[in-house]
Amino acid sequence: QVQLVESGGGLVQPGGSLRLSCAASGSIYSINDMAWYRQAQGKEREVVAIISSSGNTNYAHSVKGRFTISRDNAKNTVYLQMNSLKPEDTAVYYCYAEMNTFYSSDYSSYWGQGTQVTVSS
Repeated sequence: QVQLVESGGGLVQPGGSLRLSCAASGSIYSINDMAWYRQAQGKEREVVAIISSSGNTNYAHSVKGRFTISRDNAKNTVYLQMNSLKPEDTAVYYCYAEMNTFYSSDYSSYWGQGTQVTVSS
């Protein structure tokens, strides 16, 4: 069994910072891309940032320059450092990873359970 567990969400004032973490565990053989998505109330889920296994990153235009995605391959963990937060960043943030296991060489998509980020004064 493979799972992603997120932590680090919460309530923060506009202009503040938060750091999200997502740890993958289980019978993991390798991890390809990892990413953060978010879904605001009443809106569709959207990609926030993606990081490849080699460390190449891409960001949504709305967060570029404010958010930084990183990963620790030794810990199977991806992070999202969020600075200069705005009320429009309020959403449930989901971790995503493409992983294969010791039981199957095929890569599959996995999602975390989501963590709430609320930016409000």
